[in-house]
Amino acid sequence: MLDGPRWGPKQGPAEQLVVLCHGVGADGHDLIDLAPWWAAALPQAAFVAPDAPEPYDAAPMGRQWFTLWDRAPAQLAAGADAASLRLGAFIDAELARLHLPDDAYALMGFSQGAMTVLHAGPRRAVPPRAILAFSGALLAPGSLAETVSRPPVLLAHGEADAVVPAARSREAEQALRDAGFAVESVYSPRLGHGIDEAGLSTGAMFLQRAFAAR
Repeated sequence: MLDGPRWGPKQGPAEQLVVLCHGVGADGHDLIDLAPWWAAALPQAAFVAPDAPEPYDAAPMGRQWFTLWDRAPAQLAAGADAASLRLGAFIDAELARLHLPDDAYALMGFSQGAMTVLHAGPRRAVPPRAILAFSGALLAPGSLAETVSRPPVLLAHGEADAVVPAARSREAEQALRDAGFAVESVYSPRLGHGIDEAGLSTGAMFLQRAFAAR
């Protein structure tokens, strides 16, 4: 079972869960510091940043959701399938631990974590309230017709990203819209492979609206 650092809720018992999925070579501590930013908009949200299930196979430290040694589309999609199953089991366990309804959660990911949540979220029987994908990509756009839900998606990317080009989020945006997803996006002109205040602010509002919608 996955595990990782937790934060919150800021006040009262938890009413929502936000799961933060880190990028390749990092771990849950890389993203848990986002929780205080977003807690201003979601004071009753519990945040958790699970460590990815595999040791990073290109360095002696860090974790990965799936290997990047073979970047053939079919292999990446298969890796994301396996990671999605593990992430799904973790989400279900966290919701049960917090005594929350099955739909009281949102998914956020950065880089490889963004690829993972974009793959996992629409394939869950009970979809997340929202998916936030920062500096990521859609691994299997041709399989979107097979997904079982259409949760709202926020895509955020730096135009100066030299690791995962912003074009990957633009491609994801078009594919998701074509498949019937409601998509919002924010592209930061001078941002590299990271998260800036514009993305954080947009993410906070996106989460707040998503949890208030039902």
